[in-house]
Order: sequence, then C-alpha cells, then structure tokens
Amino acid sequence: MDLPHALHRATPAELKERIEAERRERPFLLYRDGDEAQRIVDLDGAPERLTIGRSTTNDLALSWDAEVSRVHASLERVGDEWTFVDDGRSHNGSFIDGERVSGRRRLREGDIIALGRTTIVFRSPTGRESLRTATSQQRAAPKVSAAQLRVLTVLCRPYGEGSYAVPASNKQIADELVIGVETVKSHMRALFDAFDLGEVPQHQKRATLAQRALQTGLVSPKG
Repeated sequence: MDLPHALHRATPAELKERIEAERRERPFLLYRDGDEAQRIVDLDGAPERLTIGRSTTNDLALSWDAEVSRVHASLERVGDEWTFVDDGRSHNGSFIDGERVSGRRRLREGDIIALGRTTIVFRSPTGRESLRTATSQQRAAPKVSAAQLRVLTVLCRPYGEGSYAVPASNKQIADELVIGVETVKSHMRALFDAFDLGEVPQHQKRATLAQRALQTGLVSPKG
C-alpha cells in the first residue's frame, strides 16, 4: 500500500505496532501526531460516530494542526462499513485520495484522508469495507430530454463497433450533432447528475455513463 511520505519513516517498534494492528483484522486509523509520533486508532470498539477536529473535545483531536477546523468532520459506522462525513462545516475542506469530499463518502482499504496538514490512513485488513455491491443489471433508466438522448446515443455509438471501444469525445459528439462543444458539456453534466455519477472519479465518468445507458436499454449498442 502506498503510504504518505511521513508514514514511510517508521521505526522497528512502529512497524511492529502496525503489523499487530493488521493481525487483529479490524479496521483502524494510522497517522502521526504533532510530535511526529505514530498513532493507531482501533475502530472496532469505537462508538458509531467519532468527531474529528482541532478542539480537544473531539473524539479524534488534531489540536496541533492550525489548518483543521475546531469541529472539522466525522467518521460514522454504517453497518459493517465506515464513512467519512464533511458536510461543509470545515473551513479548509477535507480530501480523500486527493479528491475533495462534499457530504458523505464510504471509506475503503488504503484511503488517505487529508485534513489541514494532517494525513490519516484508513486500514481495513479484512477488506470488508472495500467490497462493492454488484451493479444491478436491471438498473432503472432515468428520464432524459430528447437532446440529452441524442448526445447519449452518439456517446455510446463506438460500443456498437467493437468490444474495445471508448466513448465518443465531446468534439466528436458536437461535430455529429452540429452543436457547440459547450452545449455538449452542459448536456454531459446534466447526464452525470441524472445517472447519479457524483462519486465516480472524473476520468471514469464518460465510460460509466455509456455503460449505464447501454445496461438500462436507454441506448441500443447499434445506435
């Protein structure tokens, strides 16, 4: 697992502590405090909600980090999984693997949480938190406008031409439909919202959108 730079500098005693935490096969947090000392927080016996912030009243107090808000975010247990929540209360925001968090995000093995100057690694040695629910092949198709459907049809057209296809680019869609690229971008943003792709990484959204449109039958592979 690719750890933040600060956590690579581990003493033999710290490495032993990490190995012991992993052997317990329970989710835990790994980070360094203001004195650069390693900290491990076992989440197995933790309450269902832990607040994180600079104030010492928080369950996870990052009092040394001036860039962390007094009450910055929280960790919440939902069933067997842990989620990270930043509902906008933090001044400088929160990031997981470099992506800003807005609202709630499910944590997966190896996620790196950045708050202020502090980085916290979420570990789940059993991998239970990283298991994804299988995508239903019977997913209901959202309602889209006629113009959006035309954009979707052109986006998916390459999939009818070969198994290793990639979705059409905004320029290709614009050229075929004789509309502006900015108009295509506007339709694409609306389609991302309609298909609820907010948590999908940006570089995967177009392919995921095409796959969902084909899976739901909204667009035929033959165009």
